[in-house]
Amino acid sequence: MKQGFSAWAPIILLALTAFVFVSTEFVPVGILAALGQSFGMSAVDVGPMLTVYASVVALASLPAVLLFARFERKKLLLGLMAIFVVSHAICVFAPSYDVLLSGRIGIAFTHALFWAIAPALVVRLAPNNQGAKALSIFATGGVLALVLGIPLGRVIGQLIGWRSIFALIGLFTFIMMLLLWRGLPKLPATHGGNWRSLPSLIKNKALISLFVLTVCLVTAHYSVYTYLEPLLQEHFGYSAGITTLVLLIFGAAGLIASVLFSHFYGNHGQSLIIGAIAAIGSCMAMLPTAAQSLTLLVPLCIIWGTALMLLCLSLQAKALKLAPEATDVAMAIYSGLFNVGIGSGALIGSLVAINYGVQNNGYWASGLILIAIIPLSYFIKLRRQQVAHAM
Repeated sequence: MKQGFSAWAPIILLALTAFVFVSTEFVPVGILAALGQSFGMSAVDVGPMLTVYASVVALASLPAVLLFARFERKKLLLGLMAIFVVSHAICVFAPSYDVLLSGRIGIAFTHALFWAIAPALVVRLAPNNQGAKALSIFATGGVLALVLGIPLGRVIGQLIGWRSIFALIGLFTFIMMLLLWRGLPKLPATHGGNWRSLPSLIKNKALISLFVLTVCLVTAHYSVYTYLEPLLQEHFGYSAGITTLVLLIFGAAGLIASVLFSHFYGNHGQSLIIGAIAAIGSCMAMLPTAAQSLTLLVPLCIIWGTALMLLCLSLQAKALKLAPEATDVAMAIYSGLFNVGIGSGALIGSLVAINYGVQNNGYWASGLILIAIIPLSYFIKLRRQQVAHAM
């Protein structure tokens, strides 16, 4: 048992690190109103801060991973976490929105590198070639951030102020640095790829279609999820406590997805992707109606949260499989495009909310899901051709 835990300890540490990175990325979703009040802005006006964060990640992911392609991964991870801590200190003491934004930009840069190298490291560190299980454990760290990080950050923000949230995240990250320094083995850069890998990745039609699909789906989701707080509180009149509970339930549903992924992805990966897309589109289309009643809203959020995490895990695993000799570069592109989707979603959601009302975001997003059927169909066709050719 001890040997088993020792073998999985690096995976668990990276999962805890994922918890930190997801928490700090999305914690503004739960405190948009508080941030706006501090700087004399509305929640909708502060929302595009997520777009800036996502834009930095999108632009920095590929150049950063190419720049540090030959760096030993443990040292690289500890270095980017040090920058992460300093950037959070800037957020804690920010006297203005612009200074806060500069701290978030520093965090976004470290985010770009972390999510480019971490998934491949997790699979690489998995004992007995249990890559899917390791990826599931790693993803659980992110899920727990959605379950605990965002709602807990919201509660802390309500009790002692939003600056305390960033201070606690910085402190926890420093502790994680020490644990990783002691518990993570040396990890030479191997099979990560470099700039020479780009032409082969660009020619990989299945991978490109997967990237396009990812952007469409993530844009659709975040055009609604980013503004879930103002939708529930300002439009439907729910209390802050109820909104926190809904976010908690949404995040907790990701734990269901983690279990489903580890058990069914190996034999039913494509079916999981199709089913998740259908569920997400349906939930967003029904949200304006379901949100009128908690009896309908709660099960909708459970289905939506489960489908979203299942989709993210499945798309990430597919991307890793399609680029076995350039995993870091592929993940850098994937992470960058994922954040293009986050930023685009936050921006589109803001425009729709301002011009048509936040209650209509779900309808616009379900339209984007329909558009996503095009790259999905192309991806399925290419994968079938590849399987037939292999046989």
